[in-house]
Amino acid sequence: MARTVEWAVRLYLFEEDGTTKARAVLDTGTSTVTGHGTARCSPEDPDVPEIGDELAAGRALTGLGRLLMRVADQDLAGLGAAPPGRARPAPYGWADAAL
Repeated sequence: MARTVEWAVRLYLFEEDGTTKARAVLDTGTSTVTGHGTARCSPEDPDVPEIGDELAAGRALTGLGRLLMRVADQDLAGLGAAPPGRARPAPYGWADAAL
């Protein structure tokens, strides 16, 4: 059973007052999944927007990956093929990071 599909991921970055927010949107053609990430510049650090972009984007993509895995787990459970109870993975980055 050979098949090829293409999914598109769009990454949106917004920066204001030392806070960068990112939104990663996966479009499968039949549904979308969205991850979010935030990065804040410490007042003691130099303002380098590219670093905020990288952190926020990485966190949004990590969140997107987690959501996609959750969707797959739910789909497996719906088919009666769910894996036995899995331990929840430790979060990436700061504990208050939006996922």
